[in-house]
Amino acid sequence: MFENQPQAEIEALIKADPEFKQLYQRHRELDKKVTDAELGVLPIDGNLLGQMKREKLVAKQRLLRIYDSKPH
Repeated sequence: MFENQPQAEIEALIKADPEFKQLYQRHRELDKKVTDAELGVLPIDGNLLGQMKREKLVAKQRLLRIYDSKPH
């Protein structure tokens, strides 16, 4: 996520906005777990995987709203 945005902007937001930092870290954690589950490395049931994907999406949407509301 945020591959097309300047990394310096993302790092500045992480330092300046505690909510953004928390959501960013949570999104990265969920992304890794979802990927591991889909690869079969992390054994979890389909319900939990679906829940993690929904939480990841909510975090991503909130991160994008925060990012878009900041001047760049």
